[in-house]
Amino acid sequence: MDLIVAKFGGTSVGDGSRIRKAAQSVVNEYMKGNQLVVVVSAVNNATDELIELSNEAIGGGLTDKQKAEIMAMGELTSSRLFAAAIESLGVKAEFIDPYNDKWPVITDSNSLNAKIDFATTDKKCEGIKNLISQGIIPVICGFLGKGPSGEITTIGRGGSDVTAFLLGHCLSANNVVIVTDVDGVMSTDPNKIEEAELLDEISVEEMRDLATHGAQVLHPHALKYKDPLISAKIINFNNGDLSSEGTKITGPFEGDMLKTVSLYKNPISVIAIVGEEMLKKVGLLADLTSCLAENEINIFGISAGQNSITVFVEKKDSDKAYHLLHSWVIDEDILSSLSLGDDTAMITVVSPEFIDEPGIISNITNPLRKNDINIVEISSSQTAVVLFVDWKDGEKALELIKEVLK
Repeated sequence: MDLIVAKFGGTSVGDGSRIRKAAQSVVNEYMKGNQLVVVVSAVNNATDELIELSNEAIGGGLTDKQKAEIMAMGELTSSRLFAAAIESLGVKAEFIDPYNDKWPVITDSNSLNAKIDFATTDKKCEGIKNLISQGIIPVICGFLGKGPSGEITTIGRGGSDVTAFLLGHCLSANNVVIVTDVDGVMSTDPNKIEEAELLDEISVEEMRDLATHGAQVLHPHALKYKDPLISAKIINFNNGDLSSEGTKITGPFEGDMLKTVSLYKNPISVIAIVGEEMLKKVGLLADLTSCLAENEINIFGISAGQNSITVFVEKKDSDKAYHLLHSWVIDEDILSSLSLGDDTAMITVVSPEFIDEPGIISNITNPLRKNDINIVEISSSQTAVVLFVDWKDGEKALELIKEVLK
């Protein structure tokens, strides 16, 4: 017997026939002997329409608390409709909204972008477990939370994905199924490139990076609750079958979803190349990376300015890389010179929450500055920060950054 958390997006409950089709897919799994928890979004576009309606009626006079209550109406309605549809098919269901004593998702008091109180939510999930043990299918509003005073809060647009993975984690589910209006994750946006292909699987790290850079398939914050033991996939509602194929989300591997900091075990050497207006030369970076790749030399980092390029390679490869790049510099009229610098330590800091942490770079670098540790180079993405410091300072920098992440 598996416990499945199935999240239905707005399009998949866009009208009465779709709600019934979705409910039937849940009942079908229930009849196989599985346990089900449903997380449901507002009916397609309902939240946007409620916001527009309130703005037209009232203008800008709404408080955040009032906005949250109005925005919640879509999920309050769809959860009731979905539960009723399940019961019409002969299976017991109960809608769970923030007014219900069994409501599990507890947050702080921020009405429109609430932070989840994970510890309290984990405890409150006991009420949901009790329903499941009685053979009842809980139908839970996505996107919503309950604040310290019992008030409705929202956890940000796309929050139903977060709700699904959060509950999956707290309930120790076997599977989380995200039911949406696409077949799964594509190699790129099929609206832009017709040849886009469906991916059989994608890692948590890859999915998170896609989501943080604009892919609309899944909310990036949902994946921080993806437990490695939970199977997860994205499927199309048109299939009407929670067992249907889609894109499987694999991982995370140990440590992937936590705030982690690691020091690369070997020294990294710095090679600096200079030349007048280098970046105006088409294909220059491609030539550089090809030169090293053809000689099986890995690049650990690269940065480019108007008149310089800095390349980081492992120390054991540095002399070979230095001579290869020197020959390349001599052959390129636009390049002037290069130098082989001192050994550096590479420190990688990863967190899925960096996207929502203004000032994270300064938080990481300030302790290094205060301890007179020079940063040779720094690069960042929405989920990771990579720093290069003098090799002699690597261990000390590692410990200082670990303190920041506690």
